[in-house]
Amino acid sequence: MNKKELVDVLSEKVGFSKKDTMEFVDSFIELVSDKLAEGEDVKLVGFGTFTVSSRKARKGVNPQTKKEIKIPARKVPKFKPGNDLKEKVHK
Repeated sequence: MNKKELVDVLSEKVGFSKKDTMEFVDSFIELVSDKLAEGEDVKLVGFGTFTVSSRKARKGVNPQTKKEIKIPARKVPKFKPGNDLKEKVHK
């Protein structure tokens, strides 16, 4: 399911216009992104938790040249599903 399909389904389910639903989805994505950028976790009970974790700098290999490269340290977003979501998917 892509973003457009999500908006279409949500719009039908809650009875909002597609425009309003798109604004909501965009606002949700922006809010989660902003909070993660600020270093905060976003916890949605039953659904899951969005967090940021740090990766250390490491060495890698360029597959085309086979030369060793340095991969810098960075922060990456992560999602950990909640129990309700795990159970629903597991069925």
